[in-house]
Parts: sequence; C-alpha cells; structure tokens
Amino acid sequence: MFMLIFAKAAFSAGLAFGLAEDGAYAEMLPYGIPSLVLFGAGAPLAAYLADKWNRVGMMTVFFVGIGISAIATGFAQSPLQIAVGLAAIGLFASIYHPVGIAMVVQGGGRVGWRVGMNGVWGNMGVAAAPLITGFILAGYNWQLAFILPGIVAILAGIAFLVFVRRGGGAAPSYATGEKEIVGFMPGWKRALVAISLVTSAGGFVFGTMTFVIPRMFEVSLPDVTTNIATTGLLAALVYAIAAFAQLVVGRLIDTYRIKPVLFAIALAQPVLIGIMALQTNYALFAATLAAMAFVFGQIPITDTVIARYVPDVWRTKVMSVKLMLNLVIGALSLMAARFILESGAGFQGVITVVAIVAVFISLAALILPGRVRPSPQTTLSPAE
Repeated sequence: MFMLIFAKAAFSAGLAFGLAEDGAYAEMLPYGIPSLVLFGAGAPLAAYLADKWNRVGMMTVFFVGIGISAIATGFAQSPLQIAVGLAAIGLFASIYHPVGIAMVVQGGGRVGWRVGMNGVWGNMGVAAAPLITGFILAGYNWQLAFILPGIVAILAGIAFLVFVRRGGGAAPSYATGEKEIVGFMPGWKRALVAISLVTSAGGFVFGTMTFVIPRMFEVSLPDVTTNIATTGLLAALVYAIAAFAQLVVGRLIDTYRIKPVLFAIALAQPVLIGIMALQTNYALFAATLAAMAFVFGQIPITDTVIARYVPDVWRTKVMSVKLMLNLVIGALSLMAARFILESGAGFQGVITVVAIVAVFISLAALILPGRVRPSPQTTLSPAE
C-alpha cells in the first residue's frame, strides 16, 4: 500500500507544485524511482540485520519506520523533498519481503497456501492504495494521503511489538521432530536461474501494471467515470478480486508440480495483457481484471520454489537478492513508462511493451526443474 500511494497521488501533487495538467503525471514519475530502487536495494541489508539481530525486531522497525517516513513525505514542500520521503518509505519497506516472508515459509507444511494467503493480504494493500488515496484526494489533499496511513502504520508497529512480547508470533512447527532440512535441494542452481528470470520479467510486468493502472483508468474510462475517487475504487476492485488467484495457485502448487502451473500462468499473461492494450471503458476494466489475476497468481510460485530448494538459514539472503532484482527492474519500468508516455504512445504503448516482456516468463518456466526431489541425507515431514 505505502509503495503505491504515490502512484495515485502523483498527478495531484504535480498540480499542487504548479506543473501543467497534461504533463504533471509523467513529470512526477521519476521522483518515485528512488523509492522503488531502495525497496529492492535495501533488502540485502535488511536480511543481514535480521540474521545478526532478529526477525521480530526488524519487523517492528519496518512498521514504525515506514509510518514516520510517510508522515514526513506528507510535509514535503517540493517534488525533490517528496522524492526523499518516498526513498525513506522504500528503504523501510524493503524489510518486509526478506524478513516477513522468511517467517511465513519457515517450518514446512503447506508453504504454497501460506505464501498465497500472505500474497492476498499484500495485494489488499495494493488495492487499498488507489482506493484510500482516491477518497482522501477527493475530500482533502495529497498530503493527508501520506500522513493518515503513516499514523496507522506506527500504531500497527506498537501493536505488533505488544503482541510479540505477550507471547505471540512464535514460529509454527509442521515437522514431526526431525530437524528442518539443512542442505540445498538437488537442482537448486537451475531453480534459482529460473527464479531470476521470473523475477526480472515479472518485476517489470508487476511494477508497471500496478503503478499505471490507477492513472490509466482516469484517462481510459471516459464512458464509465472520470471521478478520481471512483477510478481509484475501480482500480482497487481489480487488485482485490485478482488477489484471490494467489490462493488458487497456492493450493495448486501444494498439490501438483510447480513447473506446469507456472507455464500455464506464464502463457496467459502476454495474451491477456495484449488484449488490455486494445480496450477502453468496460472492456478495459474486464481485461485488466483477467490479466491481473494471472499477474498476481504468479506471486506465490517464486517464494514457494525458494522455500523448497533453499534451507531456512539462507532464505532471507536469497529472498533479499530476489527482491532487489525485482524492484530494481520495477524501478526501470517506471523510466520506460515515462519514456513511452512522453513519446506520445500513451498507455496503449506502455501496456504493449509489458505484454512483450511477459513472454520471457514462459522461458523461465521451461528452465525450472520438473519436480522437487529430497536430498538423500534429509527427511521431510509428511506434510512436505
């Protein structure tokens, strides 16, 4: 949610700082790039600190830090100050994926389902960003769009710390007394190559789609609505409904081999995203919903592959590198989107490029090992 407040507020902030209406959105986009870069680049540092200190402490820092940064962004007096505030948000946000998801997958059991559930809540944040920001913008201003969520984040951090100190947050155990797997699984190198490709192409697709859809709806749904709050609601509906695809995929990869599931999802993405580029109004909304279901549905797969091939002691490190790659590519996608928009190709051109990039996810599915095989010196719990 915090990483996408600016996606909805950028246009209003640009107007507030005196930018021309026809170019305010494109001119404000670069100020969000440092945030996305640090969202990825800060992940290895977060993983290192979590290993040296503890995961619970880092999650508390995540909540409080991101809240303070958002409040500071709301008091920015220039686009440059906004960029600094957004960069701080990105740095504290970088804590979650390598630390939080490592907590989610530890212990074995139905990893795909848990990662899918985690992803649903994550995408509820993606959905909440245009919805909440849109309504705040309609009634107040862009500053409060950062300040109010910032206050809530700080309160959440305090509540989390109290919860843990009262005995909550203990790591789940799904094993039957055996020690958790110590070594890497056979085929892990090939698996990580596939994950790197999925992360690179998927990061471009996810980063572009989640950032431009709220603004695209504002300009491409003229027969539906042009109200800033309503277009935010429609974007939120797309994200919220599509998010549940992760539960379906999570169940599938807990039951069946991951490779064919990923391949099916990968094949659908360029087709559906390509259809998006040709639509407007209600057809665009429907096509976007279908495309985002497959984009979101892919999310549990990479973390589940890491959980199955990489031992717990290495997971925060591997996930941090994966996130860094994902978000750096995502930041580059904003630069590409700005270039395409300024060239006059419009959102249709942006979405067409995204569809082309999505083709590379299919290649990653082909590289992924066919099935997970346990190491001969280790024993898996029955749930695994």
